[in-house]
Amino acid sequence: MSEERSIENLLRSEAPQVLGALARRFSRFDVAEDAVQEALLAAARQWPADGVPVDPRGWLIRIGYRRMVDILRSEQARHRRERLVGTSELADREPDRRPAVIEDDDSLTVLLLCCHPTLSPTSQVALTLRAVGGLTTAEIAHAYGTSEATMGTRISRAKHQLVREGTRLVAPSSADRASRMASVLRALYLIFNEGYTASSGDDLGRIDLSAEAIRLTRTALAQTPDDPEVAGLLALLLLTEARRDARTDGEHRLVPLDEQDRSRWDRTMIAEGEQILKRAWAQREVGPYQLQAAIAAVHDTAPRDDATDWPQIAALYLWLERLTPTGPVRLSRVVAVARAFGAQRGLDLLDDLDRRFGLSGDALTRQRVRAVRAHLLDELGRRSEAAVAFREAAELTHNAVERDYLLDRAEAH
Repeated sequence: MSEERSIENLLRSEAPQVLGALARRFSRFDVAEDAVQEALLAAARQWPADGVPVDPRGWLIRIGYRRMVDILRSEQARHRRERLVGTSELADREPDRRPAVIEDDDSLTVLLLCCHPTLSPTSQVALTLRAVGGLTTAEIAHAYGTSEATMGTRISRAKHQLVREGTRLVAPSSADRASRMASVLRALYLIFNEGYTASSGDDLGRIDLSAEAIRLTRTALAQTPDDPEVAGLLALLLLTEARRDARTDGEHRLVPLDEQDRSRWDRTMIAEGEQILKRAWAQREVGPYQLQAAIAAVHDTAPRDDATDWPQIAALYLWLERLTPTGPVRLSRVVAVARAFGAQRGLDLLDDLDRRFGLSGDALTRQRVRAVRAHLLDELGRRSEAAVAFREAAELTHNAVERDYLLDRAEAH
């Protein structure tokens, strides 16, 4: 690992600890988060040249503390000016100068705060990447194909929402913890998915986002080792990420799962994912992430595509659909049924689910419905219909690699 990468990893791991210390001292999460970002940027500039300090966390806290004092003093000056003209009733108060308190590990507490239920999933993801992942606003904006100004506004609104809600950096009550953890897992899952298949851009995925999602999920599992769904999510991410290198060829063209060179799959990552899943499964509290991990494990352990146990995958998707009856899950079951029992049966199921649940009109599934239909029509020999469906699917994706693949399939007909 290069020195630059090592420093980057260290900064990301320290970000929530520094944020926790500052937010706890000043009771201002929003300001503390800005101060931490500036401390991280200062370290990224200085440490490669000057070396990593003996106490990197202490160094970051000191820099962040000074920045917080500056920010709060500036706020106090503004409030004094507003008071003089009758627009503010806030009393003068000097920033608290007591030392920041360092807890053993604030990562999970900060994660739970970033995934507060009043925030939208998009805001939860963005704030998680900034506050816990240590990414800059520019990095997050680039990953999601938007402008830095737009992403900055989104993050700022999320922090202001937390201020309005009066949230503090404390662990949630036991009654609230389960729902908050569900939000955390959803945010991490969304981050990984954007990294694995980017919603837009010239690259199929963004490995930095996937790696960050895996790192944060490891952090969550270290804090909640007995939670089978946290373990299930980590297993799912590892078992899926293990196939990344085989998803494109030497010319960066998409390679579908059934055509991938399985020798390029990361067997170490697969073995780790299987072990984590096995331990989670033994707790006999099965949830959606464990089921998805089990499906990924069936794929990863098959020596060849034609040796894949598709009936088992179809059964697992049926179980998953009963727990989470969403469009993407239903479409995945269609694919599994088609591979297990034939394309016509898959197409009949697709038509039935589309009629009952309106998959073609749902923004989340509109593009994939056409892609799945195209593949099934192609397998049934209905080539002209398949070509039309491939083109329709291509028009609905903003990912250049995926679009080129679909157009190539259409042109082949």
